[in-house]
Amino acid sequence: MTVQDIANDLVALCRAGDFDTAGQKYWADDVLSVEAMPGDMAEIRGKDAVKGKGDWWAANHEVHSSEVEGPYVNGDQFVVRFKMDLTQKASGDRIQMDEVGLYTVKDGKIVEERFFYA
Repeated sequence: MTVQDIANDLVALCRAGDFDTAGQKYWADDVLSVEAMPGDMAEIRGKDAVKGKGDWWAANHEVHSSEVEGPYVNGDQFVVRFKMDLTQKASGDRIQMDEVGLYTVKDGKIVEERFFYA
């Protein structure tokens, strides 16, 4: 698969709300996930650890709607924009999330995902 093929499929899965399948299908075993925030989940390495981060996020947020834009491909990288209307379960705060994910692909797998927030 080309980077464009991987990017297109990941976006299609995310648009369908199947974020777990997208990750499990394309993350490398030693994938690095980097968030633009301090704390325990700022940098997570490994497919199982990144899945755990996603499981935590899903358990702590109620998503009312989402939009997925892209992908925008350049060489071995692609960008996807995520917009979500969600409620943080702990606080009850409803927020509008706007973030961009930058993905780097090597040997048909995502070796790094890096997120940027608006």
